[in-house]
Amino acid sequence: MPPGPKPLGERAMTVAERQARYRAAHAADTAGTVKVRYRRPADRRSRPQRWRDAVAELLELQADYQQWLDALPESLADTPTADALRAVCDLDLSGLEVDPPRGFGRDG
Repeated sequence: MPPGPKPLGERAMTVAERQARYRAAHAADTAGTVKVRYRRPADRRSRPQRWRDAVAELLELQADYQQWLDALPESLADTPTADALRAVCDLDLSGLEVDPPRGFGRDG
């Protein structure tokens, strides 16, 4: 068996000293706070439904960006922001509005 780590002082710590150091280190980490961890709920939607929702979200965002572009003052018409808004608004998203294949005989 390989030797363990070198002692921090002149002698190796006892089990009680090691346990006290461990507890002190972990008490400083938590400091009376409680960590609550939540699991993300599973997405139960089918793939076609997720696709339709994503396309609807993209179309809604594109409409919002068009409103933003229309509301820009003339002084900001040649800015990088306006160029980016135009690029987003010029995207043709109509080809995304298709029903993806269901697969494995699930037609309903």
